[in-house]
Amino acid sequence: MQVELRQIGTDELLDTLTVELQTQIPQPGRWLEVGQRSFLVMQRRHRYRLRNGRYTLAAVALQVKPEPRPADARRWGQGWVIGDPLCRYNARSPLLRCAVLPDGPCERCAHFEPTR
Repeated sequence: MQVELRQIGTDELLDTLTVELQTQIPQPGRWLEVGQRSFLVMQRRHRYRLRNGRYTLAAVALQVKPEPRPADARRWGQGWVIGDPLCRYNARSPLLRCAVLPDGPCERCAHFEPTR
C-alpha cells in the first residue's frame, strides 16, 4: 500500500513509502522516522478506489510536521507524550509538555507533583 507524507498546512508531497500491512501506518500523534528524517504525524487521510463496484483502500496520506523526536518523549497509553506523564501538570500530549514549564525539562521543574 502506498503512503504519502505531506507537509501539514501546505499539502506539499515530502516522500512516499510502501508498506505491506495497514498496521504499519502510524496514527496521528506518533513519530515516524524515515532514514535520517523524523516526522510527527498530525493527521491521516484515506484515499479509496472503486473496483468491481466496491471501494477499496488505495493509499493513505499522512499530514506530517518535520520535527525531531524530543529526547524525553515516551510511549504512554496508545500514543506518545513529552516529559513525565506521572506529573499532575503534564499535558499527556506529543505536542505540548505541560502548562507550567512547556519547554522543560521536567527534572528541573519546581512544580512537579505526582498524580494521585
